[in-house]
Amino acid sequence: MVAFAPGCLYQRMPDPRVAADAYADAASRGDADAIYDMLDEDARRALTREDVRKLVADQRKELADQAKAIRSTEARVQASARIRFADGEDAVLDLSESGHFLVASADALPAGARTPTQALDQLRHVLARRSYAGLLRVLSTPTRSAMENDLRSLVEGLENPEELDVQQSGETATVRVPGGHLILLRREGGTWRIDDID
Repeated sequence: MVAFAPGCLYQRMPDPRVAADAYADAASRGDADAIYDMLDEDARRALTREDVRKLVADQRKELADQAKAIRSTEARVQASARIRFADGEDAVLDLSESGHFLVASADALPAGARTPTQALDQLRHVLARRSYAGLLRVLSTPTRSAMENDLRSLVEGLENPEELDVQQSGETATVRVPGGHLILLRREGGTWRIDDID
């Protein structure tokens, strides 16, 4: 049972196995209309009823195999919920065996991506949030290490900026930082800004 509000309001969650069994039945019969009726809004925007009929006709064997796999005693059906926030971020909650929703992933707390597409989606979210900590979490160990080493080298090289040899030419300047970095600066409206770091 899941509580939806502070006062004793409870709602029993539907058993996801019922939906899985209904899909298995439709797949084993090759019932394209039943399969189409189970699609969510996004899927219905992408596929017409006729598209689903063609797919089902072309993939009868694969659908029969799926139905068999779903009905297997080893099959595990898991319910999940996706919450999409107004800013485009989202969180995925999985229903545990004890009947409680647990956070499976949240854009602010990226979990391990199971597919390359999920990894790209996580990267997009951390970049959209401008989250340095989030970016480090989604990078591979060698890339994260290289980035941290570069940043550490840059921090150490900029420890005494007044001692650096700044080459200024009008509205631009360059400086070679100990550790090998080259920084390009540009003056915008009287304020110096970093234009590039190499």
